[in-house]
Amino acid sequence: MGEEKGKLESIREWVVEHKLRTLWASGIVGSMAYNWSQPHMKTSVKIIHARLHAQALTLAALAGAAVVEYYDHKTGAKAERVAKFLDLNEHRQRD
Repeated sequence: MGEEKGKLESIREWVVEHKLRTLWASGIVGSMAYNWSQPHMKTSVKIIHARLHAQALTLAALAGAAVVEYYDHKTGAKAERVAKFLDLNEHRQRD
């Protein structure tokens, strides 16, 4: 059970580190699944549509991230997180 938790934790960490890549890939897969249910389209058109949908999803996520960053900057929440991160690094370097 502990090994399984470690594997899930490592997958979670990878997804957190590669958010946009994961979002883009899931957008491609979801769009491909939807487009494959449309029998009247050629395969090349289905692939192009899937790529465009994934790009639009990624742009929407970037816009959302920009709004969150702006809000964090305005409220000072990000400064507090950075300060905590820097304090942790100083303690690690001293040890």
